[in-house]
Amino acid sequence: MFKAKKFIEITINNLKKEISGKSLIAFSGGVDSTVCAALVYKAIGKNLVAVHVDTGYMRKNESNEVKELMKKMKLNFRFVDASKEFYNALKDVYDPEKKRKIIGEKFIRVFEKVAKKEKIEYLVQGTIAPDWIESGGELRDTIKSHHNVGGLPKSMKLKLVEPLRDLYKDEVRNIARELKLEISEKQPFPGPGLAVRIIGEASPERVDVVREACFIVEEEINKAVKKGIMKQPWQYFAVLLPVKSVGVHGDQRAYGDVIALRSVESIDAMTCDYSKIPHDILDKISTRVTNTLKEKVNRVIYDITNKPPGTVEWE
Repeated sequence: MFKAKKFIEITINNLKKEISGKSLIAFSGGVDSTVCAALVYKAIGKNLVAVHVDTGYMRKNESNEVKELMKKMKLNFRFVDASKEFYNALKDVYDPEKKRKIIGEKFIRVFEKVAKKEKIEYLVQGTIAPDWIESGGELRDTIKSHHNVGGLPKSMKLKLVEPLRDLYKDEVRNIARELKLEISEKQPFPGPGLAVRIIGEASPERVDVVREACFIVEEEINKAVKKGIMKQPWQYFAVLLPVKSVGVHGDQRAYGDVIALRSVESIDAMTCDYSKIPHDILDKISTRVTNTLKEKVNRVIYDITNKPPGTVEWE
């Protein structure tokens, strides 16, 4: 049986031996990177530099919330707005594997700039077991290349440190609870961000659409959970599809985008079941999405696929 307290003690001792200089942690503000940062901070203190990169593919208000989290944790942090770089790198890119690998490399290049300026030798990542399992290699098929695994460039000069590499999400959450971190129950968010919640080109205009739709989905489900109408799903979000749908605005024919809602129940991210969301909540989400984005979206669908055969994210 996994014992979080014992893991914390062993890992901090191992990190003290493994890291002999300044380290940079890729800090997204999610459960994995936050737990990782907390452990490494306990091992090397201010020699850890937490770097949050705003790729332009973050959720609504997310980067500001991550800034506040880093302050609360008393981390030595840097904030980098690289949204233009990421948008330019993904222009005219449609293939999901190519997207993930471009994003992974762009992250490393940003980190390398910070590392060079501050004489940092080590890169710490919150990689967990499903990341490298799904990224393939050796006898494993590639399900999807996680940006922090399949997207790592071969020419990377930083020494890689991954304290959580053999853990699953439920085990990482147990560590977060043991460390009393406020993000222990936060839903997962993919490293490539909203770029993989847009099927097709992840242009700034399409990001604006899916960002607002994701915000509405999260807000309506959170309200329903607080009222006791439904239980908290493991992960829930919106996806912008690469198809147009005929609709009606007033008495006129409209041709708009389609949003898919995705909500799942899982423990370790290796398998999941779709959430049985009450129909009145689905109705509220659909109505609000189409009203808020009425110049863009005219149809909302609900994904009832389990994993397998699907995955949690669409890309």
